[in-house]
This record gives sequence, C-alpha cells and structure tokens, in this order.
Amino acid sequence: MSEEVNIQENGENLRDQVYKAIKTVYDPEIPVDIYELGLIYEVQVYPINNVYVKMTLTSPSCPAAETIPSEVETKIKRIEGVNDVEIELTFDPPYSTEMMSEVAKLELGFL
Repeated sequence: MSEEVNIQENGENLRDQVYKAIKTVYDPEIPVDIYELGLIYEVQVYPINNVYVKMTLTSPSCPAAETIPSEVETKIKRIEGVNDVEIELTFDPPYSTEMMSEVAKLELGFL
C-alpha cells in the first residue's frame, strides 16, 4: 500500500482529505456514512495526486448503486490538487454487517 504523503496548504495530507470527503457520503437509507459502514475497502493516493478507491455497496441490488460511487468520485475530485479519481466497485468479498465500525454498529443498534 502506498503511503505517499502529499501535504496541502492547510497541513492535512491528501489521504486525510480523501477520507474526510468519503465520510460525507451516506447511503440514503442508512444514517451512517459509507466509511463507518465498511463500504470502503481500499484508498490509494499516488504521487501525482491520482486517487483510487475500491469500494462495495450493502448489496448488489442497492437502490443507490448508481449514486453512491459517483458521489464519492465527485467529492474527491473537489479536493484541491487531485488530478484524477478512479472508483472500483466490487462485491468480493461480499458486504456484511461485520465490516461496520463500532460507531456504525452503535448508531444502528447492533451493539
């Protein structure tokens, strides 16, 4: 996994800004952001500020299948300095509630 650190003017590195952007995206049916839901499998920030995100959805028939990945891409592209964004949607491994963070499990009543 690449750990290239790109420091922006505000002191945050680009990877942190990408995660912040991802955490503003919500599944419309669930009041928890997609990062806490465990839908993000991988984030890579390459030296030329290209961003790669490998993610999944709660199910292959998710009603927001079109909108969630495009919203992730749009929000990452808004980060100053980002050149290109690639979103890869995968269902391997299949999503399960075990992938949720403790925060998400608490919010959704799983704990």
